[in-house]
Amino acid sequence: MIRPGRRDRGAERSLGPLESEVMNRLWAADEPLTVRQMVDSLTGRGLAYTTVMTVLDNLHRKGWAERDLAGRAYRYRPRVGREEHVSQVMADALSSAADQHAALARFVDAMSPDEAALLRAILHDREEPA
Repeated sequence: MIRPGRRDRGAERSLGPLESEVMNRLWAADEPLTVRQMVDSLTGRGLAYTTVMTVLDNLHRKGWAERDLAGRAYRYRPRVGREEHVSQVMADALSSAADQHAALARFVDAMSPDEAALLRAILHDREEPA
């Protein structure tokens, strides 16, 4: 499993608020985006081109985004999917709990019946045959 944000991969920790917003735009895009396209998609934020360029460069260095040179501009795309990111956030939260059993129990207690049924099905599929 690719785990951006893990120190053993040479990447920094989790995403900041602006990095998360930029990643959400990359995940939603149908194709790789240039810095200019990202700036245009973040209208209303009042962000400078250089700010967005720095964020995208940081995401690339952290292993969250890949980039290809297209003419004189880089085009950025996510390196991992949104679900992989959510999985990492959940794993990081669990690993930071002093009592993982209690943390998992509270997580399961907060699930809807449909979510609990889905979790049961996933766990059932992972069981090894006897």
